[in-house]
Amino acid sequence: MLTKEQVLKQYFGYDVFRPLQAEVIDTVLAGKDALVLMPTGGGKSVCYQVPALVLDGLTLVISPLIALMQDQVQGLKANGVSAAFLNSTLNQSEQESVIWKIKLGELKLLYISPERLFSGNFLDWLKGQKISLFAVDESHCISFWGHDFRPEYTQLHRLKEHFPRVPIIALTATADNVTRKDILQQLAIPQARTFLASFDRPNLNLTVLPGRKRMEQMVDFLNAHPGQPGIIYCLSRKTTESVAANLQYMGFNARHYHAGCDALYRNHTQAEFLRDDIQIIVATIAFGMGIDKSNVRWVMHYNLPKNVESFYQEIGRAGRDGLPADTVLFYSYQDVSQQTDMILKSELSQDQKDLLIAKLDRMKQYAQADICRRRILISYFNETVEKDCGNCDVCRNPRTKIDGTVMAQKVLSAIARTQQKVAMGTLIDILRGSRNQNIIRHGYDQLKTFGAGHELRYEEWAEYISQLLNSGIMDIAYDEGHAFKLNAVSQQVLREGKSVSVVKFIPLEERRARAEEENVQAPKSKREVVRDAMFERLRLLRKQLADSLGIPPFQVFSDATLSDMAQKRPINHAQFLQVSGVGEQKNRQFGDVFINEILAFVQENKQSGVKMAKGLTYVQTLQLYQQGYDIERIATERNLTPTTILSHLHKLKTDGEDIAYERLLPEATREAILKAAQQLDIPIAENAPIAPLLESFGETYQAWQLRLAFLIAGEGIRMDVEAWRQEHGLPPRTA
Repeated sequence: MLTKEQVLKQYFGYDVFRPLQAEVIDTVLAGKDALVLMPTGGGKSVCYQVPALVLDGLTLVISPLIALMQDQVQGLKANGVSAAFLNSTLNQSEQESVIWKIKLGELKLLYISPERLFSGNFLDWLKGQKISLFAVDESHCISFWGHDFRPEYTQLHRLKEHFPRVPIIALTATADNVTRKDILQQLAIPQARTFLASFDRPNLNLTVLPGRKRMEQMVDFLNAHPGQPGIIYCLSRKTTESVAANLQYMGFNARHYHAGCDALYRNHTQAEFLRDDIQIIVATIAFGMGIDKSNVRWVMHYNLPKNVESFYQEIGRAGRDGLPADTVLFYSYQDVSQQTDMILKSELSQDQKDLLIAKLDRMKQYAQADICRRRILISYFNETVEKDCGNCDVCRNPRTKIDGTVMAQKVLSAIARTQQKVAMGTLIDILRGSRNQNIIRHGYDQLKTFGAGHELRYEEWAEYISQLLNSGIMDIAYDEGHAFKLNAVSQQVLREGKSVSVVKFIPLEERRARAEEENVQAPKSKREVVRDAMFERLRLLRKQLADSLGIPPFQVFSDATLSDMAQKRPINHAQFLQVSGVGEQKNRQFGDVFINEILAFVQENKQSGVKMAKGLTYVQTLQLYQQGYDIERIATERNLTPTTILSHLHKLKTDGEDIAYERLLPEATREAILKAAQQLDIPIAENAPIAPLLESFGETYQAWQLRLAFLIAGEGIRMDVEAWRQEHGLPPRTA
């Protein structure tokens, strides 16, 4: 039986576990239940996949996401693991094939939906099989308090009734305290140990931008991230289509995706995105739940998400490989108002409405924050952060507050004097004193507040009015043409002198300049240039291999693995296995082609002034050996001594290369050397003293020939000294 460490290395290519993984696995292997909370990309699947391969029997993974099942199974098979799924995508014959594999004990992991698990008599049939573990993925779906409650999950308590001795591991990336307690209760595992990993994803750069001129800001962002795959989330289907169309018109490789699209189109679009044939997906939340694409480099929210859980889960789809990734959220009060209106007009119970409104309010607080955004995000999941992250827009550019009381009074006075009937554009025209037809027709140019804010540009007023609206100083009536309305706080500002502070306006041009300044990097060193060029070369090779195999590129190797490969530049299989994410199956399947590509790159760039690869001299020796050269000719070609060449070949053989020593030294020569060694009572060993032999032979043989004869005897014949002496008619050695 393999240990958990051996499984991790052999099948997944990693030398060490991430925080908490080993503890979770030990708990499960001890037959105990567990609840695991880890962020997206934090390694939840390893917590049940490793035990599945250590334990004797079948592990059932309950998941609501068909696409994720397929990705996980495909990835496991690529690693040499016997896995399958049972869901509605399989025809009858395919399902029967899976059932037979279960009966024959040929599967280690089976992914299944809760609907399929509880259909017919399948659960009773499972009692006759050897089940080692149940893994309940996306376990927040079982809780009413979770952000993605699914009624079909409520039957999962039956697992403990039917299999009381089989451990259950529940896993989720998003659950607050209330939801965690409910998960344990609903699964009937109240005493299960809870493992709470840090929800901090330091590789994610968090940014919130004002919801004005969104398309312009998006284009700026995309131009700064050329070719990087990413997802743009929108609130409505119509918006996904319009945003994708605009991006396509501007030359970006983008597609829209939502639940209303034809199923064939959705499947094709998702497959193209997974294969890196599409750079940008513009989607509703219907997209992404079932994909395990590790190289998404950014996630953008065109609209405000409904709750922090959804937002956290969606941004978590970026940078799953641990490399740097960007997240951008556009925020406007209109998004809040629209979602609030949708909740209030829904047919949900009042308790559910109250819950959704409260969760939306927490999301709004995140978007409006003037303190480290990561602190807010992490604290939502009941985790304490001791210091600011330094990787969000607030930390990088602390907000400058100014007194906006007079400004607010001008705005509120203008709203009052227009009978609370004007929207943003007209209000700004009044404040700036614009004498257009609309203003003159309504007589707004006669108001006392007309021109009261002429010193500010249109963009400045738009920003400040949005801030006043977002802070609750006034309201907006979307059912009355987006007209602004006064409220109780408005009266406090107008009548009682309540002070108001606002964040100082930063023009879009200045924000662009700051972003460009942040993106300006110090000139790369030669080593960094070589590393990046190597990465791009490996990325292209990965794409070609993936296309030929009909699988997504990240299932060949993740970006993180390619990055480590580009850094280490392995040139033999022993080195290749030291790359993070390379297991034995991937080494066998892809090792030669990647090593050859790295060797070609190394040869092309060996004059770069950068040390290109560890052990390159060995590879050059190996190439000449494989061409049939003998040791002396290799030494001549490489301008090295035969003894050095022999040391190269010995190292290569130790590392697993196929080196046939016998063809490098005639049998008669070997026999003569070994016989002389025995007569001189010299042990046949790799490090035996050869000076007496050299002296006895004079110039007949060289030192490398003596060493090689000893190597062949020790590694090829493998006989002890006495057996060899007896075979050659020599007397036994004396003590």
